[in-house]
Amino acid sequence: MNVKYALGALISIPFLPLMYWQGKKIRASVPMLPEAEGIQGIITLEKEKTLNIITIGESTIAGIGVETHEEGFTGTFAKALAEKSATNIRWKVYARSGYTAKRVKEKLIPKISEQSLDLIVIGLGGNDAFTLNNPKKWRLDVQELIDSIREKFEDTPIVFTNMPPIKEFPAFTSLIKFTVGNLVEILGENLNFVVANNENVYYNAEIITIAEWVKRLNIQAAKATDFFSDGVHPSKFTYQVWARDLSNFIWEKEAIRTRLDTT
Repeated sequence: MNVKYALGALISIPFLPLMYWQGKKIRASVPMLPEAEGIQGIITLEKEKTLNIITIGESTIAGIGVETHEEGFTGTFAKALAEKSATNIRWKVYARSGYTAKRVKEKLIPKISEQSLDLIVIGLGGNDAFTLNNPKKWRLDVQELIDSIREKFEDTPIVFTNMPPIKEFPAFTSLIKFTVGNLVEILGENLNFVVANNENVYYNAEIITIAEWVKRLNIQAAKATDFFSDGVHPSKFTYQVWARDLSNFIWEKEAIRTRLDTT
């Protein structure tokens, strides 16, 4: 994994000035969208049991691209999981646009007010790739994040979402898609390594591509831009597809399903 990173870094060095210039143009052209409103809610199915879940992470979890969390990733995920588990689900979002794994650990984990949780979902990786975090530092940051959560919640299942599909971003140039897109996939491989060494922690390692999604989920979409709100962040449609797909991934994990069924 480190060899792939080293080779990629060597190849990318001559292109750094061009990437910097392209990055400035992209930032200037992509609209500054606000984070979604309504950071908490409850899905009520008129059942006796209520599960408590939180989502943690960067801009996608913060809901950039939709008006409310209810129509974005977290609300849709909670609804899908409520239907699968036949329970009420109380949900809350702890996320900030621009945050890396290290920043999430330092700034967001201390703010978690819940005393008991049944499931924790984490969405990270994009900002660590954009800031060119190296795999070794990324592994350390993720492990420290997991450790900080375990200090509060010893046995709550933790699920990391797929890494962001940077190679699919319409707003990015081919050069940035190649360099940062490859890096985020390398970080994903390293995340898989960390997760494998932690009990009751899971990661959906599937690399998201629009073509694969369209085929596997039988999605009817006119063009790739339908999946993005601003060329970088998901559209409402994509958030909802992604959330339901992750709920399926989680429900296929027997250990998590048993935990949710017996809570």
